Amino acid sequence: MLNFFSDFAVCNSVSSAADRAYDYVILTTKAGTLAVPDVITTPQVLAPLLSSPYADRYRQPAYVLLQNGLNVEKDLYDAIKALDKEEPKVIGCALWIGTNLRAPDVVEHNDFVSISVSPLDLLSRLWHYEGQTNACIYRPGDFTATSNTPKETEVLEGIASILESGGSTVSIVSEIQRVKFAKNFWNVAFSSFATLTNYTLPAIFRDPPTDSIASYSPYLSPKTAQLVQEYTIPSIEAILQELLAVGRAIGFPDAKDGLPSSIVQGTIQNTAALHVKPNSAHVPSMLLDMRNDSPIEVEVIVGEVVRMARARSVPVPVSYSQSPKTVHVNLSGPLQRIETLYALLLVVQNQIIRNMEEKSRL
Repeated sequence: MLNFFSDFAVCNSVSSAADRAYDYVILTTKAGTLAVPDVITTPQVLAPLLSSPYADRYRQPAYVLLQNGLNVEKDLYDAIKALDKEEPKVIGCALWIGTNLRAPDVVEHNDFVSISVSPLDLLSRLWHYEGQTNACIYRPGDFTATSNTPKETEVLEGIASILESGGSTVSIVSEIQRVKFAKNFWNVAFSSFATLTNYTLPAIFRDPPTDSIASYSPYLSPKTAQLVQEYTIPSIEAILQELLAVGRAIGFPDAKDGLPSSIVQGTIQNTAALHVKPNSAHVPSMLLDMRNDSPIEVEVIVGEVVRMARARSVPVPVSYSQSPKTVHVNLSGPLQRIETLYALLLVVQNQIIRNMEEKSRL
């Protein structure tokens, strides 16, 4: 037996683990399964650490959120702030982990896994992370920081050393939101399309098999392939351009360490390069959740983009007058397509939750 495990305990709940001080608490719940705002929030998951007696007896640890989506840190930050103890230490991370939970205890990995802890020359390498994490201290409302304070650096280097000792590649960055926003380009466009069509991405990009022995599906049928090129791909590009407009309103510059305009074509081209391959079998996580009747990440991936746009007065397609019966539709609004995705995915989410509620009553 290895003595390595003698300093560790396996607990079956957060409550049972709330008996000692921690330097770091790492939360790895997927924002589309358990800690999704529609079902349960992160502060609710961590409630035993955010209330008495734990909050009175111990200092608050640094919380590391290995979660997908935008502004997932805010609720936890606000909950810690409400304790009126000290400035919250919430570390946001951008993760590139190409895995699928195919069955209970069966995880399928593809050829990249990556984590980010804040943005450091990240966007130019957006599609070249293999086992990487980016991380940074969450700062509410600050999207343009260019450096970490000495105290922040100490906290970030501490978690980086822990993750690196386990074999992860970690990049400490000065501001995490632009990294997560850039990563969200793929999720908003491609994960949404896959979920709403119930097809993986080779259905958009992959040619038919030429060898009957090496068969695969889905693929792009030649009969209507030209229509997909003429309508589907431009629609995806338009969605990415809408995201770029929101990013500019937030303040992300058109630069390598900001949000370069090249990210639009780069996202399409690099996605196509992955999914033209005969062995492309990855199922986008939102699609997999829908197929498993699990809550999807609609709010943190798509809904949050809509809210961020409205908060900055980026025009949206639908506005309502004082009369509830009068609706003005602005067909030139830059978020026309993203809001349509959001509206459709909300129905998917609603029915998943309805099924969960019905099963819970059985």
